[in-house]
Amino acid sequence: MTETRLRSFTHLAGYLFASLFIASLAFQNLRYGFYELFFLASGMALLTIAGAGYTFICRRHQLSAPGHLIILTALNSGLVAAIYVLDPPGISHWVMPLVLLNLLILPLRQGMILSLLLLAALVLFLLLTQTVTATVTISSGVFALMAVAALYIWHYDHMAQSAEDLAITDPVTGAHNARFLDETLQKEISRAIEMSHSLSVISLTIDYADEAEDLHGKAGMQRLLRDLTQHLFGVIRAGDTLYTLEDGEFFLILPFTPEEGVRVIAERIRRTIAEQTWPLAGKVTVSLGCTTRASSDTRTADLRKRVRQAMEEARKRGADSVWYSQGEVRQP
Repeated sequence: MTETRLRSFTHLAGYLFASLFIASLAFQNLRYGFYELFFLASGMALLTIAGAGYTFICRRHQLSAPGHLIILTALNSGLVAAIYVLDPPGISHWVMPLVLLNLLILPLRQGMILSLLLLAALVLFLLLTQTVTATVTISSGVFALMAVAALYIWHYDHMAQSAEDLAITDPVTGAHNARFLDETLQKEISRAIEMSHSLSVISLTIDYADEAEDLHGKAGMQRLLRDLTQHLFGVIRAGDTLYTLEDGEFFLILPFTPEEGVRVIAERIRRTIAEQTWPLAGKVTVSLGCTTRASSDTRTADLRKRVRQAMEEARKRGADSVWYSQGEVRQP
């Protein structure tokens, strides 16, 4: 199950369970003749049902749906107003499910802010109408519920982020892996088209990689790949991204970089790697192909194919070399 589907399911379940709970409060108040509280609970139940409908409508882009904050702000504001106007009995019964719903539906920071504001309004009301002991008892219970729910959601978010990092990171080098390359490159191409800025890429391969692995073994080759990765992280700029491919190959995406810039960066990478003495491997050279997005390049395959051909041309011209491939410019 994808993250979007999981959040859609949990949001839908949260809204529906909240609707059932609030509807039960409504009928309970109707049974005992508290008509104002019945109408309040009915209105809140309608809002939670609307939230469930909004979740279903936005199920394909749940992670960026802004309407949840509006719905929950309306729910919290309505309850705060009702607390001071109607003085409902058993007020914690009204507040607790709403606190859970805030934390379940909204991003953790937004949910905590909204829940703390609701708790502050509750504490102020209790201080005005209840004894200090009752205020401390009720507010402590609500705060404990909020803390446990927030801790659980933080733990889930942390685990989800760790799983995502593992999915897009090469375990040997720590750089992004090939699985993440096409997605990011397509985003950068779309951004370059929209903003009319330059975009360049570099394909880099270790010269005589097979011979190096035969000589130093798999462990030695992995050590070299890790060292090269750290070196490349030190050479590239903030905003550039590095990817580890198979067979000792690397790929770099360089946004806002024209032809002159990518030529300079590629030459700097080649020179700094060749001048350095590497643990176990000693002297190492690389061949680099580079290119800049032309107006006709709208897909990842266009850039990846051309930069691959440029890298192969660099290898044909001998180890420790750089080759730039010019893209075709589409005439307007």
